[in-house]
Amino acid sequence: MKHVIYRNLTSNILRLGLILLLTFSTTVLAQDGDPAKGKTLFNTHCAACHKLDKAMTGPALRNVEARLSEDEGLDRDWLYAWIKNNSALINAGDAYANKIKDYDASAMNSFSFLSNEDIDNVLAYTAFVPEPTPGGGDDTPIVVPEPGISNEIILGALALLFALLAMALVLVNRTLKRFADAKGIAVAESEKGIPIWKAFVQNQFLVLVTSIALLLASGYFVYGYFMQVGVDQGYEPVQPIHYSHRIHAGDNKIDCKYCHSSARVSKTSGIPSLNVCMNCHKTISEVAPETLAEGQEYGVDYNAEIQKLYDAVGWDGRAYTGETSPVKWIRIHNLPDFAYFNHSQHVSVAGIECQTCHGPVEEMEIMYQHAPLTMGWCINCHRETNVKVKDNAYYTKIHEQLSKKYGVEQLTAAQMGGLECGKCHY
Repeated sequence: MKHVIYRNLTSNILRLGLILLLTFSTTVLAQDGDPAKGKTLFNTHCAACHKLDKAMTGPALRNVEARLSEDEGLDRDWLYAWIKNNSALINAGDAYANKIKDYDASAMNSFSFLSNEDIDNVLAYTAFVPEPTPGGGDDTPIVVPEPGISNEIILGALALLFALLAMALVLVNRTLKRFADAKGIAVAESEKGIPIWKAFVQNQFLVLVTSIALLLASGYFVYGYFMQVGVDQGYEPVQPIHYSHRIHAGDNKIDCKYCHSSARVSKTSGIPSLNVCMNCHKTISEVAPETLAEGQEYGVDYNAEIQKLYDAVGWDGRAYTGETSPVKWIRIHNLPDFAYFNHSQHVSVAGIECQTCHGPVEEMEIMYQHAPLTMGWCINCHRETNVKVKDNAYYTKIHEQLSKKYGVEQLTAAQMGGLECGKCHY
């Protein structure tokens, strides 16, 4: 009887222990959260002020729950209260909340709309350590390309080939002489006669033809040289801060006129203020590992270039220090002073895309002058480009008159006066 009672008691204890274990496990699993969902929430609500491994406007949040538990003895309930309404926690006199409220001049927002489950997911993301991926992060192996055939090897091979040809000619010449000696054939030495230059000078027709040919060739090369003066097509200077149009205008689809906003309303497109850059880079202090690897192909460290931007505007990762330094940008597109060009007239009125003059900017890692920007190039564009007169009351009357004059439906910029000297030179 005692054995039966003992066995029943043991069984009940085991059942109770199993129930408690399952309950505890369920609670722990519920609190662990989903790192994938947490990443989405973190990027949406937290990434503007926080990074995982680097202090920004707010502190770094990697393993924030574990650090608070070990250093301050605070649990997840405190984090719920702080995230949902930090000002209420401060006003209630919470010691740690009042200690960290002055971390940055910017007050933390309240996220009362986040549920406990949402916060669990975010905390799971901050505690999640992904497995290292091959080729990612700082341990990315740098692949050294196998050396190809160098110019020295090619030149050496050509020199060896010419030497072999010269030796072959000498051997052929000796062989022919031996054959001639064996047959009893006398090889005549070169006869003394009039030097070739005297024969040329005495022939007046050859002198005249040669002089005309030399004059024409000289004129052609002199004309070509002077026509290239001031033409900087392909000019690609190295800027003090590397800026990749390929990434910004290409990969990220940033509109050209977001940075060069004055192109819509002004003669010049303008150089963007560094504050425009900081609209994004206040929270983007480093690029993804795969993007960093792309930069290595061009010999550029994108993260180091972002740091140059921070040094110029005086940003220490959390606030502006006031210690700024001007950036001496190098101008790429530069028209002569006697040529007038208005960006707003072409961008806003004519509706011409930036790529028409500046080329495929969205593909350029380093910006360069795509078009020659010569007078002939501009005039040719005016002759071929039709003026957009639809829904433009300014052109209504003049379009009616000129279309009758030229007998066409579409007017080009040239027919609208685009070839008049005073349009660009006054």
